[in-house]
Amino acid sequence: MSDFTPSALFDNHGRPLEYVRLAVTDRCNLRCFYCMPEEGIQYLPKRELLSYEEMERLVSILAGLGVRKVRLTGGEPFVRRDLVPFMERLSQIPGIEELTLTTNGVLTAPHVPALARMGVRSVNLSLDTLDRTRFARITRRDELPRVLDTLYALLAADIRVKINAVVMDGQNTEDLLPLAELTRELPVDVRFIEEMPFNGGSHEATPATLPWNHRRIHEHLEQHFGALVPEAGRPGDTAAHYAVAGHQGRLGIIAAYSRTFCGSCNRIRLTAEGGVKTCLYDQGVLDLRALLRSGATDDEIRQALTQAFRHRAANGFEAEQRRPVHQLSFESMSTIGG
Repeated sequence: MSDFTPSALFDNHGRPLEYVRLAVTDRCNLRCFYCMPEEGIQYLPKRELLSYEEMERLVSILAGLGVRKVRLTGGEPFVRRDLVPFMERLSQIPGIEELTLTTNGVLTAPHVPALARMGVRSVNLSLDTLDRTRFARITRRDELPRVLDTLYALLAADIRVKINAVVMDGQNTEDLLPLAELTRELPVDVRFIEEMPFNGGSHEATPATLPWNHRRIHEHLEQHFGALVPEAGRPGDTAAHYAVAGHQGRLGIIAAYSRTFCGSCNRIRLTAEGGVKTCLYDQGVLDLRALLRSGATDDEIRQALTQAFRHRAANGFEAEQRRPVHQLSFESMSTIGG
């Protein structure tokens, strides 16, 4: 891999595109109410999902365009069979320097040794509460013990864990401090995320009226822990990270609905059916599945991607404004990969 030199790829705002979030499935074994309706969503037929071979081809093309980090998402990635062998193949693609995933942790623990062997250095673990009753209410499943097993298995394997907790008014705000306390004794990042409208329905709040926006989360944490010390992040980071005196881990806040980090965004998303989203809030800008299955060459796919990146919205607000009126009710997060 030392002789591999990808071409640099920038969008029309001068931002490098180095990171792809790849949804390997739209299926999930939880039913978190902020992600999908209680009855679930209409899952795609298997033939409409990209095959692993198609995904590998696209990642190889993107690596040639300068993408160096791949995060697997879903749905829940481990719901799809043979995920680990697929990850092993991705890790060997020239140009891919970092491979990781976001998981709810229910099915993950048995696969931790394999993740460590292939060089996975960090995993994002979705966990909104440490209270078993509230966990069952939020996710509509009683699976907290298995998620905690995954947390400790990852730490034992020396894999960095980033816990992602969505902050929901009237649902889990009493869990912010217990979750944050994990950083006292454990080398984890606990990151609190503003609630977003991606639950398969409409969303009445705006960033200005969101009860628990990034400012209120910050104030709440400081009231308990004292001054949070900002830490320098990496280019493209969505989280603002903070050190707390005497804690092994860090706290983080992700202004996902306020969208304060758009100016440095370096990521694109591939949905499970092969759609390209250059912003979480856009309606999709390119159908790669159609190109793949119509016999397009790698060069034709490369040109289509490059063209799509030249028309990227400046931020999430512009991307939302571009959506057709009939698409203003947002899809489920399970279908777009977070």
